Amino acid sequence: MSAQVLDGRRVIDIATLAAGPWIAQRLGDFGADVIKVEQPGIGDHQRRWGSRKNGEPLFWKSIARNKRSVALDLRRAGGVRALKRLLLGADVLVENFRPGTLERWGLGPDVLLALNPGLVIARVTGFGQDGPYSQRPGFGSLAEGMSGFSHMTGAADRPPTLPSMPLADGVAGLTGAFAVMLALYHRDVNRGGGQVIDISLTESLLPLMEPTLLEWDQLGANLRRTGNTLAQVAPRTAYECADGQWVVLSASAQSIYERLARVIGRPELIADPRFVDNQARVVNVAALDQIIGEWMARFPREEVLRRMDEAQVAVGPIYDLPGVYSDPHFQARGSFITVHDPDLGPIRLVAVTPRLSATPGRIRHTGPSLGQHNSEVFAEFGIHAADAAGVATEART
Repeated sequence: MSAQVLDGRRVIDIATLAAGPWIAQRLGDFGADVIKVEQPGIGDHQRRWGSRKNGEPLFWKSIARNKRSVALDLRRAGGVRALKRLLLGADVLVENFRPGTLERWGLGPDVLLALNPGLVIARVTGFGQDGPYSQRPGFGSLAEGMSGFSHMTGAADRPPTLPSMPLADGVAGLTGAFAVMLALYHRDVNRGGGQVIDISLTESLLPLMEPTLLEWDQLGANLRRTGNTLAQVAPRTAYECADGQWVVLSASAQSIYERLARVIGRPELIADPRFVDNQARVVNVAALDQIIGEWMARFPREEVLRRMDEAQVAVGPIYDLPGVYSDPHFQARGSFITVHDPDLGPIRLVAVTPRLSATPGRIRHTGPSLGQHNSEVFAEFGIHAADAAGVATEART
């Protein structure tokens, strides 16, 4: 099998739930040896969240993939000693405890960097390591609200809308993985040392909000909820077809808008002063959406997609979950891969992204049981029996 870009790198993941573990998952997908440290008898809280099959947490199988699980109680001196052994030769530590927690355990960055000067420490919190909110409990939903994202999401006459997926955690996970790679580049290529990365769930979302933030900063224009439309682009929304199925259209380029006008049989809309350019269309978006929506409602979705595809207009189906799995493009590209899980049997996981031609990522195994790799890892790192004894068992949890 081809080499992976992070072969030989070791990541110690002591984080819980989503953002921090997602960082470690991304690194593991590209070859890093990720050792997942969990609380004995309890494990990562993610094991108890979400849907289950035969008692097995489904999302755990993905977010903990490619990781080895050991159980250590970091509140005990033996657990702290064992973690330090793991960190001696590690490249990265990922943690998401409230600021000051590691310091109280005698595991602050000053201690860890003295132990391992090349260690990259990724610290994930809701609001950052300092500031007046740093000690507040922080979850992705708070970040989605406080970043302004939820205020601008939803229908204009309805309450603010929270996303139905862990958006802030996902963005912070990607941000964190990117930051870790920058820190490793600095250490290994620029011959620098280790360092601490401060990742805030809220701050990870702010760059996505910058277009609307700049409108307030420079124009005094506060954001507002616009449903499926986008204040900067028109047309851009969802339309219902004759068969009750939905499509999404985005004509952000003038050339696409002109092709759209022709395919719906309304070429005069190209020169119509109300729609002549994007600035005019944004002002008159309601009238334009009505025209387009009436045309969409005349045909079933497959016919709409066929005509739009032939005209090279950017339209796509809005899928339910079976539709996502069955899409022929996703199937052709291998966007989902089937992996064997010892508890569930075959399970379809989203394939590793991004796709690297020379050093591609891969899923070596699904999420392990709690403490599954205790004996293996403790022996490998020479963790003393007195530190490991009573810390965990290897029973499947």
